[in-house]
Amino acid sequence: MTELSLTVDRKINAPQEAVFNAWLNPDTLRKFMHPAAEMSVPRASNDPKVGGAFEVVMKVGGNELPHSGNYKEISPHERIVFTWMGHVSVDDSTVTLTFKPVEGGTHVTLTHIRFMDEETRDNHQGGWTNILEKLDTVLSAK
Repeated sequence: MTELSLTVDRKINAPQEAVFNAWLNPDTLRKFMHPAAEMSVPRASNDPKVGGAFEVVMKVGGNELPHSGNYKEISPHERIVFTWMGHVSVDDSTVTLTFKPVEGGTHVTLTHIRFMDEETRDNHQGGWTNILEKLDTVLSAK
């Protein structure tokens, strides 16, 4: 295991509370947790409290790719920290989201730590970038 990490950020054209809540709402998660255009999310569930679990099942073609984790921190409208487990994850892979109000929306910073190698990190960088773009599209349409 290496200590590789990545950070992506984006301005989301929606209020801070709406952006924060989107990450804790399974119906909304299904709409934006698409790391690639050809992916969908047929199922998402969670227990949004510290220690609570979540599961997001991504689907590409006929293959389902379950991702899961546990919430380590939930600071309303400001920060969410969760573990991230999937088919290419390492133990204690962790994602931290921070939300800051900015003119016309919310600045989201996503930091993901611990990857098995640089290729996996780079693939996640692209995936998280696409997810934040899709989140902006979903929330801007409301």
